[in-house]
Amino acid sequence: MSEAQTVQLSYDDGARAVELAREAVESFVRHGQREQPGSMREAFYARTGAFVRLESTRGRGRLRGCAGAWETSDQLGHAIVEAAIKAASDDSCGSEVEPKELDNITVSVFVVSNTVLTNDPLADLKIGTHGVAVDGGNAHGWLYPTVPVENGWSGAEFLSRACRKAKLSPTAWEDDDTMVTLIEGQVFRERADGGAVEEL
Repeated sequence: MSEAQTVQLSYDDGARAVELAREAVESFVRHGQREQPGSMREAFYARTGAFVRLESTRGRGRLRGCAGAWETSDQLGHAIVEAAIKAASDDSCGSEVEPKELDNITVSVFVVSNTVLTNDPLADLKIGTHGVAVDGGNAHGWLYPTVPVENGWSGAEFLSRACRKAKLSPTAWEDDDTMVTLIEGQVFRERADGGAVEEL
């Protein structure tokens, strides 16, 4: 189990989390520098995981980067910065985000509040609530909680896709030696139209 502290962000904290991720991405992409969280809101000192997702708003849109960790001893502010930089780097989707893309990317942040190691993934999984992490041997994969909603996936499809991302068999989530962790938390994201940050 993760040592994540239970965190519940206010809307203002969530908006700041997205802003911090945006600042970290822009600092890394424009200057190759690691943004420091600076003076953080109280909630950002909690030791819990975070994920950052970058999506292009051009055309039909596409994923430009997604990174993070649900198991970490980092303070939330630092976890967000770390995830944002990794999402913008070529380690994520194969190519580093370029400066010219920044105006056409939306940033979202998934702040982990709880993790549940489940023996019955399909029964316990709640679409739209849980992210999924799959571990089998040295293979690891995870998916953001908004992905199945955006794609109209069933619970079984979501679990299968997480297994594929881990380079496991699509049905590996049914195996006794595969660990499936359900990740609960809050997702805040920039609106594609430039409006206020929204909580999903």
